[in-house]
Amino acid sequence: MRIGFRLLLGFFMIVAVAAYFVMNIFVQEVKPGVRRATEGMMVDTANLLAQIAEQDIRNRNLSQGHIAQAFFDINRTPIGAQIDHIVKNRMEYRVYITDSKGKVIFDSSGEALGQDYSRWNDVYLTLRGKYGARSTRLDPEDESTSVMYVAAPIKSSDGKIIGSLTVSKPNQTMQPVIRRSERRMEIAGGILLGIALVIGAGFVWWINRSISRLVRYASEVADGNAPTLPKMDSPELSSLARALESMRIKLEGKDYIEKYVHTLTHELKSPLAAIRGAAEILQEMPPKPVALRFISNIQQQNERLQLLVDRMLQQAQVESRIRQELAPVDLAEVLHSVIAAKEAQITHRKIQLTSQIDAPVSVRGDKLLLEQAFSNLLDNALDFTPEGGEISISGEFIDKHYRIIVADSGPGMPEYALDKVFDRFYSLPRPDKEKSTGLGLSFVREVASIHQGTIRLVNGEQGGAKAIFILPVKEK
Repeated sequence: MRIGFRLLLGFFMIVAVAAYFVMNIFVQEVKPGVRRATEGMMVDTANLLAQIAEQDIRNRNLSQGHIAQAFFDINRTPIGAQIDHIVKNRMEYRVYITDSKGKVIFDSSGEALGQDYSRWNDVYLTLRGKYGARSTRLDPEDESTSVMYVAAPIKSSDGKIIGSLTVSKPNQTMQPVIRRSERRMEIAGGILLGIALVIGAGFVWWINRSISRLVRYASEVADGNAPTLPKMDSPELSSLARALESMRIKLEGKDYIEKYVHTLTHELKSPLAAIRGAAEILQEMPPKPVALRFISNIQQQNERLQLLVDRMLQQAQVESRIRQELAPVDLAEVLHSVIAAKEAQITHRKIQLTSQIDAPVSVRGDKLLLEQAFSNLLDNALDFTPEGGEISISGEFIDKHYRIIVADSGPGMPEYALDKVFDRFYSLPRPDKEKSTGLGLSFVREVASIHQGTIRLVNGEQGGAKAIFILPVKEK
């Protein structure tokens, strides 16, 4: 099971369990809450009617008094009240009055008139000056038939209890309100779970996106690239990303040193072997012409060693990304400067160089590194262009990028070498000179990577080779 789905499931289960307990508590409180509120209103009603009943009892006109007349008139026409979409057409209260001994002397329903209610809690407690209330089922087997009874004392002018007035209401009449409240809570619970699911899905999407960034970063590192550290949206993930970056740098440093030492050792073997061989011959005191030839050979190999060391230091600097001072750089100016520096060599070899460079265009980069990279590309073209040949340099703006093409009229590149020429120490024989250090194009590739650009080498349609260097243009 994927970690994102596990997180979503765990989050949803926590919310669902919490929602269940909260909703269960609310639902369980709805019914007693409604009944408590109803009981409070019944207490007020009973005490109010008890005051009116005291006047009817004092006037000895209870059967024709104010309460009796009110109950007679109230149900003659529908009430027509609409309470929160619940229609109420008749009064649901039943009222009965007892004397001081608990005998029913008035019943709005007429069913208990003359009966002894002195043992019912509502009457028994009220006649003794206490709060009297009860809840009784009309059918002992059916909870829905329960009726709530609340009584109030009827007192004479001297404060003596002369009877009780009970207001009753079937609990069933409260069910529409209870069911409606429960239904609303269930709907709210469903909405809560839905919102929790959406929030959980968003959280999982955010986690998966962050993890995917780190996975892509690690994959690019594994492929040998130097990707930009992804920006994370939380301190914890940022710490993890920095830890990965630190691990990458340390691993790259170790791997780089191992490769550096190995390749440098390999490249130094050839000139050192030549120097050693020449020295051994010179120890035998050969004739002067032979000695001069081997002395010249030692000097050449020494120059080769010096060039190799210088190039390796340049390569190490650019690959380790140190001393980078990125600033706006005019590429057209850099290209003209490189061409001017090679003018003497171009003229000496009678090479025809043409350049077509667009108006000044700015990129953000290191001017010195770019000059060295373009100089290496032009040196590479000069190495493979025969005397009297042609070299063309063009620079043009294309879709937020600046493309530089250095094309020569040399023999072109063998197919097997096209994907190897940017490897460190890989070099092809030059027509008129020995192999180079094999670090020039590798240096160019590192400079392109630093500037988030690309470099590739292809064969021209009419012969020769083309180096295509593309850099993103600095947005204004």
